[in-house]
Amino acid sequence: MAELLPENVLLGMGNPLLDISATVEKDLLTKHNLKSNDAILTEEEQIFQDLVKDYKVDYIAGGATQNTIRVAQWILGKKSLCAYMGCVGRDDSSKKLEEKASEAGVNVKYQYSDKPTGRCAVLITGQDRSLVTKLDAANHFTVSHLEEGDNWAIVTSARCVYSAGFFLTVSVESMLKVAKQCSLNNRTYCLNLSAPFLCQFFKDQMASVLPFTDIVFGNETEAATYAEVNNLGLTDVGEIAKKIAMLPKENGSTSRLVVITQGSDPVIAVQHGKILKFPVESLAKEAIVDTNGAGDAFVGGFLAQHVLGQPIAVAVKCGNWAARHCIQRSGCTMPDICDFKA
Repeated sequence: MAELLPENVLLGMGNPLLDISATVEKDLLTKHNLKSNDAILTEEEQIFQDLVKDYKVDYIAGGATQNTIRVAQWILGKKSLCAYMGCVGRDDSSKKLEEKASEAGVNVKYQYSDKPTGRCAVLITGQDRSLVTKLDAANHFTVSHLEEGDNWAIVTSARCVYSAGFFLTVSVESMLKVAKQCSLNNRTYCLNLSAPFLCQFFKDQMASVLPFTDIVFGNETEAATYAEVNNLGLTDVGEIAKKIAMLPKENGSTSRLVVITQGSDPVIAVQHGKILKFPVESLAKEAIVDTNGAGDAFVGGFLAQHVLGQPIAVAVKCGNWAARHCIQRSGCTMPDICDFKA
């Protein structure tokens, strides 16, 4: 089926980052006042220096949206079905990122900045991962890059556009421009809640994009924070998802779909106002290598099936399948062969 899809059917816009990943001692988290399962932004270099000095690190192509797009491209198979935009520096890190994405078959359209490429310290303790991101170049994406002829042609040809919520800290203007384009042309615009701090401190930016959003992704912690910050008075994940689904929507021709993952607990979805639950196949703790990127992989699997026109049950099944692969490997990486069966 993927052979019939046009190029650039799925576009991701986000923060391209080089992940610097290591399994660390809890005292590193304590020293930098970090939680074991969280994502934050930093302007400091110290955490990267400590990490590289004291631990054996892996360098992995990262950035939440870029991870998702790589996974979707891997599942779809046919080259250049997925495109990606974000801002990087002119350095070795960006070369590594472009290499990995292009190897996967993604059509990469980076904007270049004189700042260094962004990095993310991935601190793994047991089953948890704490993400500390220094955006640098990623913070300098501008709407002018979108408006360049070839790039805007990719935007208009995409049937589905996805941004992790992290992009809200960088270019809401770009997100709104593309989300409105999708809304006016019956294309699918997708957003991920991505991290509790975004629900807390970028509440207004998120609220400005949500009316144009057709699919909202998140996990149970993000959903709980969203409910708390917006005074929903709800703790049940299904009810929170339902409330998000019912928020005002510009394009009324389709209802908003909300998909919330809960680790090994069932995936909760709200479609046409109904709460649906999809069980997650259990995995032995010993088999889990690294949970970093599991959520990104889930969205990649889901959106690959979405652009193929598959029903939600197949999309969730593929999302769970991709996440399951991801957590048995280091970083958001996949095996050579994709053998998903709908």
